[in-house]
Amino acid sequence: MASSIPVSVPGEALPADAARGGRVARRTRRLVAAGAGFVVLLALVAVTAPWLAPHDPVRQSLRARLAAPTRQAADGRAHPLGTDHLGRDVLSRTIFGARVSLVVGFAAVAVGSAVGAALGILAGYRGGFTDTVIMTVADAQLAFPFVLLAIGIIGVVVIGLSGWVDYARVLRSQVLVLRSREFVDAIHALGGAVPRIVGRHILPNVLSTLVVIATLQLARAIVLEATLSFLGLGIQPPTPSWGGMIQEGREYLDSAWWISIFPGCLLLLTSLVVSRSGDWLRDLLDPTLRSE
Repeated sequence: MASSIPVSVPGEALPADAARGGRVARRTRRLVAAGAGFVVLLALVAVTAPWLAPHDPVRQSLRARLAAPTRQAADGRAHPLGTDHLGRDVLSRTIFGARVSLVVGFAAVAVGSAVGAALGILAGYRGGFTDTVIMTVADAQLAFPFVLLAIGIIGVVVIGLSGWVDYARVLRSQVLVLRSREFVDAIHALGGAVPRIVGRHILPNVLSTLVVIATLQLARAIVLEATLSFLGLGIQPPTPSWGGMIQEGREYLDSAWWISIFPGCLLLLTSLVVSRSGDWLRDLLDPTLRSE
């Protein structure tokens, strides 16, 4: 009796492949949920900083300066993460520093995504001279050093505008493809207005890509804000920021390592989680990028 041999039908996934794909999708969803949970938790910490912080982040106490992490310092207060060179509580400053990083990060992403998405969709849909001008400006900004731009104009607007190029270039390429699709030609033939076509049909098709880029840009904006603060170009003392705390503690790494290490570790963890969440979200929204 001849043994039966399973025959795969082209375009039809085998049960083992389907099960593997389902496991990958579930794992990716859990990773995205974990990353989003971390960001939400950090946002809650930032919002409730005045109640969570055990001390005033700018209050100085020279009696307790450079105190190691302890439950009771020379001033009789508990400092779980120690104090800095001015006796300020590192834990309180780290908690309040999260507010600066998240506010600047989300605001910069909002500015960059709004400008970049609008210009990218405009370049891809209009084409021709408009496309050439917008992409020429994008190429020119890519060639311009960010630090030089930041020295001239500091703040959220600079960080946001420095990231619009990524939105514009990616969305432009997608809109170029969508513009040549049959459904767009049909809407044109029926007399559909350009704003309606872009708002009702083009934008929803590129929205997932916009969300993924915004997630990746959030990590970039947080690191850029910390970089500017470290260079003395961002948030000015005594307002606590992670980059500023790292800069203040670099002279005391051999004797008071906790001043820089704790905010530096939190900055590293936040940037890694947010950027990896963007990668996981991309894998979740684009099935062609899922690992087998």
